[in-house]
Amino acid sequence: MNKHPGLVFSRTNRYLVVVWPVLALLLSAALWIATVLRADAEHERAEGQARKDASAYAEAYEQYITRSVGQMDQITMQLKFSWEHGRDAGLIDELRRNGMFTDSAFRMVAVVDKSGIVRASTRLLLIGSDLASAPYFVQHRNHISTALRVGAAPPRFGEGGDLVLFTRRLDTSEDEFDGIVLMAVDARYFTSFISPATMGAGGMVALAGTENRLRVEQRSDGAAYLDKGAAVLPLRSDLWASERGVRKVDGEGGFADGQARVLGWRHSTVYPLVALVGISHGTALETADLYWQESRDRAIVATSGLLLLGAIGAVLARRSLRREREQEEVQRAYRTATESGNDGFYMAAAVRARDGGITDFRIVDCNERGAFFYGMTREQLVGSSLARIDAGLFGEELMATYRKAMEAGFYEDDRRMPLDNRLNISWGHRRLVRVGNGLAVTLQDISERKEHESQLERMANEDVLTGLATRHAFLNAMPERLAQAHAKNEGLALLFIDLDEFKVVNDTHGHAVGDQLLKSAAQRLLSLLRPQDSVARFGGDEFLVLLQPVDGERQVASVAARIVEAFGVPFLIGDDLHAVGSSIGISMFPRDGLDAETLVRHSDIAMYAGKNEGKGQYRFFDPALSNTLNTRARLKQHMLEAIERDQFTLYYQPRVDARSGELLSMEALIRWRHPELGIVSPGDFIPLAESTGLIVRIGELVIDKACAQLAAWRDAGVALVPVSINVSPKQFQRGGVQRQLSRALSRWRVPASLIEVEITESAMMGDQEDILAELAALRALGVKLHVDDFGTGYSSLSQLQRLKMDVLKVDRAFTSELGNSKEGKVFFQAIVSMAHALGMSVVAEGVETEEQLAILRKLDCNEVQGYYIARPVPSGEMLEMMRRRYLLAQGPLAEQGVSS
Repeated sequence: MNKHPGLVFSRTNRYLVVVWPVLALLLSAALWIATVLRADAEHERAEGQARKDASAYAEAYEQYITRSVGQMDQITMQLKFSWEHGRDAGLIDELRRNGMFTDSAFRMVAVVDKSGIVRASTRLLLIGSDLASAPYFVQHRNHISTALRVGAAPPRFGEGGDLVLFTRRLDTSEDEFDGIVLMAVDARYFTSFISPATMGAGGMVALAGTENRLRVEQRSDGAAYLDKGAAVLPLRSDLWASERGVRKVDGEGGFADGQARVLGWRHSTVYPLVALVGISHGTALETADLYWQESRDRAIVATSGLLLLGAIGAVLARRSLRREREQEEVQRAYRTATESGNDGFYMAAAVRARDGGITDFRIVDCNERGAFFYGMTREQLVGSSLARIDAGLFGEELMATYRKAMEAGFYEDDRRMPLDNRLNISWGHRRLVRVGNGLAVTLQDISERKEHESQLERMANEDVLTGLATRHAFLNAMPERLAQAHAKNEGLALLFIDLDEFKVVNDTHGHAVGDQLLKSAAQRLLSLLRPQDSVARFGGDEFLVLLQPVDGERQVASVAARIVEAFGVPFLIGDDLHAVGSSIGISMFPRDGLDAETLVRHSDIAMYAGKNEGKGQYRFFDPALSNTLNTRARLKQHMLEAIERDQFTLYYQPRVDARSGELLSMEALIRWRHPELGIVSPGDFIPLAESTGLIVRIGELVIDKACAQLAAWRDAGVALVPVSINVSPKQFQRGGVQRQLSRALSRWRVPASLIEVEITESAMMGDQEDILAELAALRALGVKLHVDDFGTGYSSLSQLQRLKMDVLKVDRAFTSELGNSKEGKVFFQAIVSMAHALGMSVVAEGVETEEQLAILRKLDCNEVQGYYIARPVPSGEMLEMMRRRYLLAQGPLAEQGVSS
């Protein structure tokens, strides 16, 4: 038994007086080291998070840029296609009426011809401007590539804002340069992807070109700049030369405002563009700096307390109690900090077997947020073993991850959670750090971000209206499908499907009905195909179908016939049935092409060839189709050049009194003198002019030339006779003939009585009110109206009576029968009697023999025209006939002139 307990206590106190101050100093030093290390770790975490955010934003922004520029790509491609196939100066206005370019972001859309002159534009003041010296025009002219070019728009295109310019080369059918299409779009359209609140103070997004100096940026304060001095983005493109990356940029050669930023970038895989996101370095570290200040303050307080407690080493019990209270305060501060955050925190202790192997983990602590993720409370989760959680939700996956983290010391990933209604998180970012014999686990909810990324991916690859693949996604997937087919020696078939009469439904019933029809068409199309076949909406009312594999044309024809038959059944939209058919062009791999572009082009050619022969059918590609289209395209181009270079001229064929032979009138007939092709037959170019719409321009040219020639003959002092002009059905049905005639007559000071208009029966088929109105306008002008080629169309007696025509020209087919059969004479007599009863003069076309003339005189035919009188002749020879006046007195002139 100790006889000196006070001494022992005294020694103990003296011992504690020395030990406790030393222990206090050691604890203070350890506290400061831990505080500094944790602050450094927090700074490192914040820096790493800023890099991840910059990378994620850059990736999402690149997808947005690629999709947005892809839309511009499709629009310029559609504009290029429409212009190259029509070259209609009113194309842009028509597209605007159809709903294109209505977005306020489209500031200017224009078409520039090969000489640099603006031919069509949404800004009328630009029409006629010369852009031949513009760098983008020179670039396209000197390079055959038809790829989309992106750059900054010149100041002349600006309207109080910065613009990004999209241009694309136009080609002739010979792949020769034919001008460009250009589109100026508000630069903010490409920088408004991420809100300022998301980026934080000092944040910015920017779009840069990899092939030019295009710079578009917008900062978090809303300021936006396009390649101007006020922009802060460095001009050093070497900073983002790699395909993707993240780096901190500060100091000399950094951002112009001197602010350090974490710069993330990603190059577009499709376009020569790079998406850049800058997160303010200072803003990103604000939380870490605040944490350091708070930790420093707490460390100062703790150190002061420890030193004070060390000085009062004798009061051991009191010091012990104070330490307990301080620990409790630290725990409460930790609990408060973890509970106020959005992340889940867990402490998992390893449960080991006798051999040291880990058999399980036990949750020893967590916050309420972490327990909520697993559909539990903190009290329910703390104390639970990982094996029990695994068995209910994750199988063995969670245990394997925890063991891997214990082995490596660190593990981090993005994880899709199992589909279970007990979980309150679908995507989580996990961070596991080994601490002693356990793990500190952080779980961040990234479900919203992942959903946003998924939506962006769907928007880029899925057509919003029909749910089918987009043209861009379909063509991107084609090379892999073709490579697979080549490796397996399989055949493929590409079907280009166009809906017949869709435009009629869309125009008459509205775009809402048209959209519903496209949705129904897509669903019907999918129901006709195999699961392994691919379908895409190519644009408008066009679809692409890739059949893989196929055994040959017979199998493909069966599928195409099934589609044609199915689309022949009307669609029920609302309470109305809408009938639209389908025309299908088919190209086969590898026979008709080895790449996607060739296969699409050949199937498109086959589709249009089939549509021209009659809608509602399918057709396989034939190389001869391409040659035919090329020939037609070249002839069309030659016609355009002929109009521009005034290669068309008029010949004149006289019309005389059947009895006296007196020259009463003449018919103007167009001829084309090509410098290389020579005389091009009207039978070769008139049908093409009709189908392409160029007949309207040619018809207007004929009107002007005829009036000009009458003025020239008048100045020569000859007695004039009327000239009749043929008006095509398309020219007549579009209206405006009266306006064109009025303008030409006024310009050349020619009286309307010297012009006669010849209209075929087919031109008068249609809306009777519109036809009567147009004829009345021509009659009011003072010109005579002829029914041309009577007997070959659909005119009825009642129709002729309503239309009140002046002259009936009987087709040469009836004239040729005179003298050959009794019926031919009877038919002609009936026509003459009918015309005279209606107050119309009769002209017999195609009179070639004296016998025919004699019969016509007996039938009381008023006038005759044909080779027996004279062939069509140029204006100089016609002048001589006008001076002679009486042509039959000189005998037939069958050898004069050139063939009609």
